[in-house]
Amino acid sequence: MTTTKFEPSITTRPVYGILEPQQGSAHLMIADGEGAGAILDLFARAGQQGIDLRPSTHLIYVTAANGTDLSDELSRLGVAKFYHGPTLAAAMSRITKALTDASMGLQIYLAGTESLIGVAQSEAMKAGFPHDGMQTEHRGSLARRVQCVHCKGITENVKTDPYVCSHCGLSLYVRDHYSRRIAAFQGVNIDAEDPGQVPDMVEKFT
Repeated sequence: MTTTKFEPSITTRPVYGILEPQQGSAHLMIADGEGAGAILDLFARAGQQGIDLRPSTHLIYVTAANGTDLSDELSRLGVAKFYHGPTLAAAMSRITKALTDASMGLQIYLAGTESLIGVAQSEAMKAGFPHDGMQTEHRGSLARRVQCVHCKGITENVKTDPYVCSHCGLSLYVRDHYSRRIAAFQGVNIDAEDPGQVPDMVEKFT
């Protein structure tokens, strides 16, 4: 459950760090799948620094799309509030409420897949939190959430490049260009100039 190393890319491509304990009135932690490892490491660092995060932490964890579920390990942390959901969609109402009810001094930590981090970050931005005020750490699958720039439909869990848009059926090249607002990478028609000339799909985002 090590952190992911990404190759240098364009400036809009998200950059992730390592979660570090911060002083705050409350701590909201949102993670999926192997992101649990980042949360466990965060608590270990906090313990080494003499910081007890448990009384002020609301931890929201969801099973990853690939089935990874480390909720038992997280439940043993003994935080003030712990929620385990089957999917990110199932947890969204709880995430939204936690952000809406937040008071000054809230620290936000996001860990796991890019889809989880992106969607949670976008929701926090809607609630008024600056994107650079949240800590993020990538763990687990590299599968992408991609928006077709032609029909605007979003396809979850994209692992190949190119891929077929699940909404309009176009064959799309997956770019590194990323929108924080919609929490998705861009997919662009790959055979617009030469219809039918589509390269073989290659699994790139596993």
